[in-house]
Amino acid sequence: MILIDGKRIASEIKTEIKNKISALIEDGKNIPGLVTIMVGNDPSSLIYINNKEKACKEVGIQSVSEKLRSDISQQDLLNLISSYNNRKDYHGMLVQLPLPKHIDENKIIEAISPDKDVDGFHPINIGKLIAGKDAFVPCTPAGIQELLKRYNIETVGKHVVVLGRSNIVGKPVANLLMQKNKYANAIVTVCHSAAHDLNQYTRTADILIAAIGKPEFVKADMVKEGVVVIDVGINRIKDDSHPNGSRVVGDVDFQDVSKKASYITPVPGGVGLMTIAMLLQNTYKAYLINGG
Repeated sequence: MILIDGKRIASEIKTEIKNKISALIEDGKNIPGLVTIMVGNDPSSLIYINNKEKACKEVGIQSVSEKLRSDISQQDLLNLISSYNNRKDYHGMLVQLPLPKHIDENKIIEAISPDKDVDGFHPINIGKLIAGKDAFVPCTPAGIQELLKRYNIETVGKHVVVLGRSNIVGKPVANLLMQKNKYANAIVTVCHSAAHDLNQYTRTADILIAAIGKPEFVKADMVKEGVVVIDVGINRIKDDSHPNGSRVVGDVDFQDVSKKASYITPVPGGVGLMTIAMLLQNTYKAYLINGG
């Protein structure tokens, strides 16, 4: 069994981006800029925003975080997005989800310029992804493909089973891996809550991507020998043996499934770290698209 080290790969990507930005500075050019917009004070979202700011600083991306009151009006939020769409010093933009109930999430996502949509959630980018055109790919699916690529894991003609159909992970990663490209071109099955017997699908998977949101749901009897396991889940469970009384686990029972897997991502230390690395990569791409 080979452990897929997301921490190492994310660090490599950050170094690559840092070198590119250093070259821009040496040439006297502008540097990429990213704006993140957060509405309210959700603790987990705040941690994520802070981690994004830290990562931007590490590689030399100019970043700003707009932390807004939870009672901001939808129109005021739309106005702020419009102002950043028109700015030339910020090339990428994202709005942290979820949003308060009084704000229409779809309208907010659609208000972001597709050329600055570094989260890859705009319908235009989703459509381009499905059509196999160049697009901003949502960061977690992009990170999954990058891990497969950097570990040289064959995907062509392989059966990929995706557990979960979210717009953030399940749907985009399925579309990404079915494209007729290298490190894709797979036969993809998407499973969700309507499946009567998940085992009949998971046991045929050459590559299993678990993004179902259920702690340690996937057991060894659900997979075949030699399966490649990509665990997207981040779940906190009670554990009195840990100092804070809990620990973070994935959607896969790592101790059980790792005995049969050829490759497997740990949680933490796997896919999660790739998400921010791919956000940085998308921001650099937005910089090139928007003329630097």
